[in-house]
Amino acid sequence: MGSEEVKLLGAWASPFVHRVEWALKLKGIVYEDVEENLFNKSPLLLKYNPIHTKVPVLLHAGKSISESLVIIEYIDETWKQNPILPEDPFERANARFWAKFVDEEFMEAIRQALISEGEQQEKEVKQAIEALEIIEGELKSKQKFFGGEKIGFVDIVLGWVTAWLEVVEEVAGIKVFDSQKFPSFNNWMENFVETPIIKDKLPSRDKLVLYFHKIREFSLASPTIK
Repeated sequence: MGSEEVKLLGAWASPFVHRVEWALKLKGIVYEDVEENLFNKSPLLLKYNPIHTKVPVLLHAGKSISESLVIIEYIDETWKQNPILPEDPFERANARFWAKFVDEEFMEAIRQALISEGEQQEKEVKQAIEALEIIEGELKSKQKFFGGEKIGFVDIVLGWVTAWLEVVEEVAGIKVFDSQKFPSFNNWMENFVETPIIKDKLPSRDKLVLYFHKIREFSLASPTIK
């Protein structure tokens, strides 16, 4: 199982794509990286993700899987080595809960703060800080990572903060993370980026700054795109 060709349709600046790359690297899976231009989407992307036309899309054995969390679970179930999700049903459910919390309560607030200003942006920053306080509380009882000594599902889902959060703060002129206020989160980030498969697969900070400046300018000029 799992020996067929694997392709990943992605975009270098997307944290969702990096999640999938980290999962593939963690499993030791050889794959072809297909870079998409999200401003000029390829026929391949439109064919394999016609509903959302977004990256990432994993192609495996002639089938396509979309949405980063779904893809990571597919990878974990297809290739059994180096498990990403816990085996215990309760722990698996708990990991899914925190992954959902990270995306819906924290990441979405950061995304909205990037593309807003004034009172709306202040509201999103407050929401992001409140979510980070909850994540900090959860991490206090953990070892190196959410799942213990090894990187697991929640770590991969939250891992975008290590390269993207500081860039968004700079571009949007906001402040969410403070290492003194969130020491457990700070330790977790340091452990995460020191892991070889992560360190080798982080995007250029300078390129991200330029990219997110474009996203912010474009979004503020087109207020309907939220």
